Amino acid sequence: MQFGNTIVLSVDASFGAFPAQGQIQAGYLRGLKRLIRDRGGDPREALERHDIDAVAFENPDHHIDCTSAVNVVEYCSRRLQDPLFGLHLAEYQDPDVFGCVMALARAAPTVREGLQSLIDYVPLSASPECEMELVTGRDVAELRWRTDLCEGEQVNYQGLLLFLKTLEMLGGPDFRPRYANLTFNVARGDRQALQDRVGCKVNSRAEANAVAFPVDVLDRRIATSNRLLYNMLGGCLAQLRTTTRAGFVEQVEAYVRGALSDGGCSVDACADKLGTSSRTLQKRLTRNGVKFLDIVQNERIKLAKQALLWSEASLDDIAFQLGYSEQTSFGRAFKRATGMTPQGFRSSESRKMQAAAPDKAN
Repeated sequence: MQFGNTIVLSVDASFGAFPAQGQIQAGYLRGLKRLIRDRGGDPREALERHDIDAVAFENPDHHIDCTSAVNVVEYCSRRLQDPLFGLHLAEYQDPDVFGCVMALARAAPTVREGLQSLIDYVPLSASPECEMELVTGRDVAELRWRTDLCEGEQVNYQGLLLFLKTLEMLGGPDFRPRYANLTFNVARGDRQALQDRVGCKVNSRAEANAVAFPVDVLDRRIATSNRLLYNMLGGCLAQLRTTTRAGFVEQVEAYVRGALSDGGCSVDACADKLGTSSRTLQKRLTRNGVKFLDIVQNERIKLAKQALLWSEASLDDIAFQLGYSEQTSFGRAFKRATGMTPQGFRSSESRKMQAAAPDKAN
């Protein structure tokens, strides 16, 4: 299907192809086994200690728990006495660990559009827990990244070098970073080796993890640009992302319905149920144009209508079951949503059903 110059592929979203909340594709740790062996360690022992299937790990599309992924890299750093283990892991890797999104980025017309592809779709292809953003100033741009589910120094060393390699791939052979930021303290004994490898000053305890570079790099043409591939793959990923986001909102709605029926509901419990953090959950909902509190309110009203129509429970009981502190709070919320009081709604709907009863009999 083609609209103007944009080609959109019709696809059936296969959710098994992409990691769920709290998961990451094993391909993001490509090279881990080799690095462990080269450092004199036992890859199977390290993986299985962190509940990672050592055989399934060979499949780059296998999904593993994010916390386990972070912990195994941190464990290897300590066990193998390598304080820059994450950086060395990234030396065994290339930007293709980001999956099909890297093909889209390389096909983009400019570096700006290539980076936007990564920002938009790495959470889909690699892990929903990975967030990226591009912050631009007058002279300098920063590619920032973070994960809300778990933090680890080694995975951020890995991320630093991977994002630098990505920028070098898109920006061309003369790309040079201005500086890099890390949110944690880099030990004095490791700082020089780190800076020598990444080719720029590395600042510790920064507000966000970032690689900075001249802002005019963003307008550079990418040597591997391919407009047809960019439109085709971009359309496919956009469609999959829309479907995935809709599914995520539906999962939150389903949790809220069940939690309200059980007498309790909270954003933290919902995030835990879906295997993510409350901050990530709320940010993903915001990107879909909804808020957690709005979902709770909508589901409360739906359940309230059902209770008013099909049960003889008192208004006090319904208010209590739905988590309202008192009947008056319930009444105000219900009227804001429906324009009617709970009792008025019950009476009105009861009259409608009674009036319709003779028609059904005939």
